[in-house]
Amino acid sequence: MSEFVLQQQNEAAVEQQKPKEMIRRLVWKICIATLILMAIGSATRVMNAGLACPDWPLCYGELVPAKQMNLQVFLEWFHRLDAALIGVSAIALFGLSWWHRRFLPKWLPWASTFALFLIVFQGILGGLTVTELLRFDIVTAHLGTALLFFCTLLIIGTALTPYQGNGTVGKLPWVGLTAAILVYLQSLLGALVGSRWALHQCLGGSQLCTVMYSHIAGLVPPTVATLAMVFICWRTPALHPALRRLANIAGGLLTLQILLGFATFKLHLQVEPLTVSHQAIGAALLGTLVAFTVLALRDWATSRNITVLSNDCGVWSEETGGVAEGRLSNS
Repeated sequence: MSEFVLQQQNEAAVEQQKPKEMIRRLVWKICIATLILMAIGSATRVMNAGLACPDWPLCYGELVPAKQMNLQVFLEWFHRLDAALIGVSAIALFGLSWWHRRFLPKWLPWASTFALFLIVFQGILGGLTVTELLRFDIVTAHLGTALLFFCTLLIIGTALTPYQGNGTVGKLPWVGLTAAILVYLQSLLGALVGSRWALHQCLGGSQLCTVMYSHIAGLVPPTVATLAMVFICWRTPALHPALRRLANIAGGLLTLQILLGFATFKLHLQVEPLTVSHQAIGAALLGTLVAFTVLALRDWATSRNITVLSNDCGVWSEETGGVAEGRLSNS
């Protein structure tokens, strides 16, 4: 009899895990699509294709402008197509999170709601970039919102990923968080440099040099913070392998990003693939730091028996972690 009851409980637990697993996979797919979208957006800008479709949301009044199709039109059209697919996926994430909320962490429906708000706002900014003829502040806000949406998805996906911390992170969560914030701010500065074509104007007519040099000088704080995180990880014994791996990836991406930035500066943005790669690697670095920070916070919470962004539906408790032993491994 006890074996029958135990089997039923196991089957019920598996059924409850299905919505979470489905949502986790959807979130990671949207993450990849968003990274691709930002890369395509960068290519659209450096190829001067931002106004290749003069109207919005259609392109030359059509869903597929076959007659006007060339490389520039294709970039802008495909950018909009990818954005539309991400928007539909965000709506699906929102609906699934609320529909299955009984089997999900309490924070997840609200996080999916915030993600949907960001993508709707992003769509509005996308339309304004066309109707306002690529006004630099709107273009900068457009990328900033995309990065924030990307980070939100990464937080959700990383929080839902199975992970057993070992309580050795120390101050690493706060170092990782600081590095992520600084990289985000540096990305906004980079977006401002790109949207105002500050490098070209500074080198061509000594205009907007302050904007360009601010981006160059702004490289120092996020570099120091990221390297400090990597160094502390190397010096921390028994650190979880996932955290050590993410720190090494962040260090590699930072090195590559600096090299790409130097190359784009020396070549005066004349090699478009380098410029696109510079922005894509920057977004990947930001995403790596966000994932590291979320896992480190979960590790830190485990060492203090606190449930933070729990995978399961347990309640908050600072004394017991709020979950049974089987759930604590996912907290």
